[in-house]
Amino acid sequence: MSSEVRFTDFKSDKQPTWCPGCGDFGTMNGMMKALAQTGNDPDNTFVVAGIGCSGKIGTFMHSYALHGVHGRALPVGTGVKLANPDLEVMVAGGDGDGYSIGAGHFVHAVRRNVDMSYIVMDNRIYGLTKGQASPTSREDFETSTTPEGPKQPPVNPLALALSAGGTFIAQSFSTDAQRHAEIVQKAIEHDGFGFVNVFSPCVTFNDVDTYDYWRDAIVDLEDEDHDPSDYEAAKDKILAGDKEYQGVIYQDEDSVPYSELHGIEGNMADIPDGAPEDATDLVREFY
Repeated sequence: MSSEVRFTDFKSDKQPTWCPGCGDFGTMNGMMKALAQTGNDPDNTFVVAGIGCSGKIGTFMHSYALHGVHGRALPVGTGVKLANPDLEVMVAGGDGDGYSIGAGHFVHAVRRNVDMSYIVMDNRIYGLTKGQASPTSREDFETSTTPEGPKQPPVNPLALALSAGGTFIAQSFSTDAQRHAEIVQKAIEHDGFGFVNVFSPCVTFNDVDTYDYWRDAIVDLEDEDHDPSDYEAAKDKILAGDKEYQGVIYQDEDSVPYSELHGIEGNMADIPDGAPEDATDLVREFY
């Protein structure tokens, strides 16, 4: 890992195509700053993304990257990390990609506790498909397809992560540049699955969860004297649902990542020359 790397080294020559003012700009900048601050560089970083406005983030960042299919970014990221534990793997997605079609993969990625980070750009709407209600939209959020609101409670991604055995659960605000980068950095440094739900406003289709709303509503846990290692305190804050928290809500300081727990070491792509002993006999037995 290079000690000379700067966050600008993670910028690609492809210009983002997001709407002017989109919260994803700030989210991505914080991701790049956090990667640089942790001593990573593009040559040892792998970014995986799914479908949605965040889907092409790997194109806008200079690193190894894969643009996967809807809801399936986490299994790809898991495979990459287990195949080569030396890589810094960061998975990016949106609230639709992660908490709807990808919800099952989210739960299993959390419980496996693979040593990678998952950054979710939560704008509480489907932006790429022009403004439908998402899993995290408010119960009364009016859209063209839900003119009277979804009429169902929103998914609580923090509660979902905690119930699945999450070892690092955090939340940030994309435009609070320094705090956002600090929180993502802590997720990267965590020994296990680092999950950060990022409030990333959609300026085109969501006129409720706006920058002004978040600036007024966010409560920073640094001002609450919160102990993230206190499971019960974290659970109370997550389940109360009456405040929009920013910061590390829960972190298991004794977390043991999947690769260490199961003795996975080294790059699986480094295959020695020649077939393993008795491999030919094994092939003949079954074919």
